[in-house]
Amino acid sequence: MFMVLYDVWQFIGRFFKEGFLPPYEGKELMRQCYDIGYRSLLLISLTGFITGVVFTKQSRPSLAEFGATSWLPSLVGIALLRTLAPLLTALIAAGKVGSSIGAELGSMRVTEQIDAMEVSATNPFKFLVSTRVLAATITIPILTFYTAMVGMLGALLNVYTNEETSWRAFFSSALESISFLDVTASTIKAVLFGFTIGMVGCYQGYNSSKGTEGVGKAANAAVVTGMFLVFVEEVITVQFFGLFRN
Repeated sequence: MFMVLYDVWQFIGRFFKEGFLPPYEGKELMRQCYDIGYRSLLLISLTGFITGVVFTKQSRPSLAEFGATSWLPSLVGIALLRTLAPLLTALIAAGKVGSSIGAELGSMRVTEQIDAMEVSATNPFKFLVSTRVLAATITIPILTFYTAMVGMLGALLNVYTNEETSWRAFFSSALESISFLDVTASTIKAVLFGFTIGMVGCYQGYNSSKGTEGVGKAANAAVVTGMFLVFVEEVITVQFFGLFRN
């Protein structure tokens, strides 16, 4: 157990040591941002939109009991930005991106492509690991706010269908309830989630073994470990930023 933690700590330390020093792999970084961000848009869009519709539909009866359905846009805005958007985006990324990184690097490890890069005087860690971790750290926050926007559109559709509230009144009410602290907290959470997902996927894939069986285990471990750490970080960040709300 302690050896694993030591290896993880060394892996993270190596990223901070090599990831920000020249030479920079700008082209590969942009390609990874495209793979992680753009190729996740469809799944993110569907999930965010459905979440907005369902959350609004489920919240309306509770607010209607107190005659407070006018608070629905504010409730949706706060819930999406504070918790739902960062968490949903991170879980989707852990499943889609984490498994992809783990499987890709795992297959490169077992087929000795990483060893070949080391022999050819190429730094495989910088090219393969640093670019993927940085790409995940950059794109997950962007996808988080995109998820929040799409979720609000789904909520708007539901609210307009039932209360005929205009889009201007809906967004005015929703955005008024969002503070600078909410935006800051969501951004920090998304950055942490992105870094964690990228790091876990790279660690599992880069250190995989035992042939094709190891590739499958690396992809599975990247998803499970990534999701678990996302929930742990969610609890910690909620408690931390809760201190500033009181």
